Amino acid sequence: MNKIFKMDELDQTKVQEIQEFIDKVENKKGDIIKILHFAQEHYGYLPKELQLYIARAVDLPASKINGIVTFYSFFTEKPTGKYTVAVCMGTACYVKNAQEILDEFARLLKIGPDGLSEDGLFSLISVRCIGACGLAPVIKINEKIIGHVTKDMVKGIIDDIVRQERGD
Repeated sequence: MNKIFKMDELDQTKVQEIQEFIDKVENKKGDIIKILHFAQEHYGYLPKELQLYIARAVDLPASKINGIVTFYSFFTEKPTGKYTVAVCMGTACYVKNAQEILDEFARLLKIGPDGLSEDGLFSLISVRCIGACGLAPVIKINEKIIGHVTKDMVKGIIDDIVRQERGD
């Protein structure tokens, strides 16, 4: 069954901010990546309804916008947590037990890979390579890279973030 996209499902305040940004861009089609980055930063993710809105605003086919969003790994169509935990599954990390690190995060956060914690604080993803093979196994939490991670470190990493959020 096809879902009918409803623009009224979008946060209209955020959509207005995105529209104001689009209005300021001279080369809308040429700067579509820049527009999509702005939209994701302000909306948090790029749901299909927002992609359709942007497609109409810049006069591009919705399929073109969706192709860009799904091609580049820095765009997401799903809501993400405040902290995105990316576990590297590249060869160097994988042979040093990255899978058990991913599994431990999933167990403790009670989510699967590509999941969002119930409190919205954490997203968990596996990535092909972070590019820090000398530090394997590696995780990245938002922009912070942590190397030489072990399964036993996972609980402490989560607890540190939770304490930080509480202001402890």
